[in-house]
Amino acid sequence: MARNQKAKDQKTIVLGVTGSIAAYKSAELVSLLVKQSHNVFVVMTEDAVEFITPLTLQTLSKNPVTTSFYNEKENWRPGHIELADEADLFLVAPATAHVIAELAHGLAHHPLTAIALATRAPILIAPAMNGKMWEHPATQENVEKMKSRGVEFIGPEAGMLACGYEGVGRLWKVEDIAFRAEFLVRRHDRLIA
Repeated sequence: MARNQKAKDQKTIVLGVTGSIAAYKSAELVSLLVKQSHNVFVVMTEDAVEFITPLTLQTLSKNPVTTSFYNEKENWRPGHIELADEADLFLVAPATAHVIAELAHGLAHHPLTAIALATRAPILIAPAMNGKMWEHPATQENVEKMKSRGVEFIGPEAGMLACGYEGVGRLWKVEDIAFRAEFLVRRHDRLIA
């Protein structure tokens, strides 16, 4: 493939990682997205860094990882706005009930939610949480509110949860998330072409 063609085909995916036990699966997701020839930038919540280190995701993505607004001291332009502008897709996987609520209500007190407010790229959310939390009317109302704004959800799926319960709340299969991300990036590319 010609060098110019590869650069044209390479899309920027901003991956938000939240404080779910499923955060460890974000390493595999980053690897799959990079293998699809995407430029991946990871944005982690403060809780996410308790489950997986930024260094792991930085090494796999080959890009700096944003964990705080205070990481953005190298440039006059806020890094989260730059990521929002450059994104061809904003993917949050895993997404906790807390972050889904923040996104539904337009709160932006950390880079992940600020990017969601500022980007005009398609947004894909892959929830992961306790089944009772997922099924709670507040969570379902937040999901419906986001869907009405054009946000797409993938999952969660049923199975044994980290909390010991069986139910709906597991992160969707990472390979399927990567496949859906690829589809959305290509569809968005065709729509703006």
